[in-house]
Amino acid sequence: MERDEAWKLLKEYNKDKFHIKHALTVEGVMRYFAEKLGYEEEKEFWGIVGLLHDLDFEKYPNEHCIKSQEIMRKNNVDEKIIHATASHGYNLTVDIKPEHEMEKILYATDELTGLIGAVAIMRPSKSLQDLELKSVKKKFKNEKFAAGCSREVITKGAEMLGWDLDKLIEQTILAMRVDEDKINKFMESFNY
Repeated sequence: MERDEAWKLLKEYNKDKFHIKHALTVEGVMRYFAEKLGYEEEKEFWGIVGLLHDLDFEKYPNEHCIKSQEIMRKNNVDEKIIHATASHGYNLTVDIKPEHEMEKILYATDELTGLIGAVAIMRPSKSLQDLELKSVKKKFKNEKFAAGCSREVITKGAEMLGWDLDKLIEQTILAMRVDEDKINKFMESFNY
């Protein structure tokens, strides 16, 4: 699957700017980690997995990671992408365990990107560029802040990777910084 095909499919099932921005953010994070972890040749694949990971969430939140498999199969999407995207719902909505390092990265960073984004918006700069680990850790401990971002999933994701939480948070901040300006500019002009 090419990126433009994935983008077209994403837009077919997602209209809300929040969901589009999240998809673009996770796409960028996945591409960053592909490079960082030595999977340069798979960077496009990792990015497409990030872009499509929440394909069904906007329309089918109660069937998340279940309905997406059906949609993707109907659209002849590669089974590797289907498995990878569905695996981030492990022990939440599906029993598809993240196996490949890429799937573990998706599982670990999906919720975390939401938390980090929420922390950044609260800062005077409203930017990730000056966001520090300690600010995210402080908000991580406050269960009421960005309550929809599961700390349990983030922690389990770090464990799956064999990383401590600080490393996961710090690396994800760095990953999100890379495309922040590009995504923000795109979202300013995004409409249907």
